[in-house]
Amino acid sequence: MRSLSIASSGMLAQQTNVDVISHNIANMNTTGFKRQRAEFQDLLYQQELPPGAGGDTARAPSGIQIGAGVKTGAVYRIEQQGPLQQTGNRYDMAIEGRGYLPVTLPSGETAYTRDGSFQLSDQGEMVTAQGYPLQPGITIPQDALEVTISKTGEVQVKTSGNPAPQTVGQLQLATFINDAGLEAKGDNLFLESAASGQASLANPGEPGFGTVQQGFVEGSNVNPVEEITALISAQRAYEMNSRVVKTVDDMLAASSQLR
Repeated sequence: MRSLSIASSGMLAQQTNVDVISHNIANMNTTGFKRQRAEFQDLLYQQELPPGAGGDTARAPSGIQIGAGVKTGAVYRIEQQGPLQQTGNRYDMAIEGRGYLPVTLPSGETAYTRDGSFQLSDQGEMVTAQGYPLQPGITIPQDALEVTISKTGEVQVKTSGNPAPQTVGQLQLATFINDAGLEAKGDNLFLESAASGQASLANPGEPGFGTVQQGFVEGSNVNPVEEITALISAQRAYEMNSRVVKTVDDMLAASSQLR
């Protein structure tokens, strides 16, 4: 009976759905995290009677098409702005609006992140928690007394020898025509892919680019209430599919006992 395979495909789909929801909940406190959603599609149909089949005088208006179940079509990110959380760290930066901060990986590749938790290396470079430097690199002088990052990404410092502000670097943001097509690498990093398109770089605040807020980080955009509601819905759907499997099994058992 095809019902067994149909119901099992439904159970697999809902298992994927629960995996995605649990990943969202697990990252509800991850800086810059964007929640994900699973999208499902129906499988191929068995054409027992194609629509429009028949002679010249009478045609089947709908035919007989029996579906084969469901599959996971995509798992996409929802690029909604997360809440800004004040940290008091002068090197933290939250992006308000579109854009990613480019960083350089040890391999020389460029990765992109919305995690603005930055620190200083032993050389005074602004780096991520993993030690990846910003691109273009920004170095803070050792004798810096005050560091200011403007909304447009200009980094200025005041030193003990020169109280006048000195510009030591300029932040850049990257945007993509399809943010959802970025390849997730982990560690709050993304890589450019064929689906995302090439990065467009500009200073913060330019048209189509967000601005930078110093002393803040962007929180996760996961809504716990929505995720728990979706989890309950996925659980009920899984239970219904498993009940179909049990029902089909009972039907097969009854037919095997016919005498």
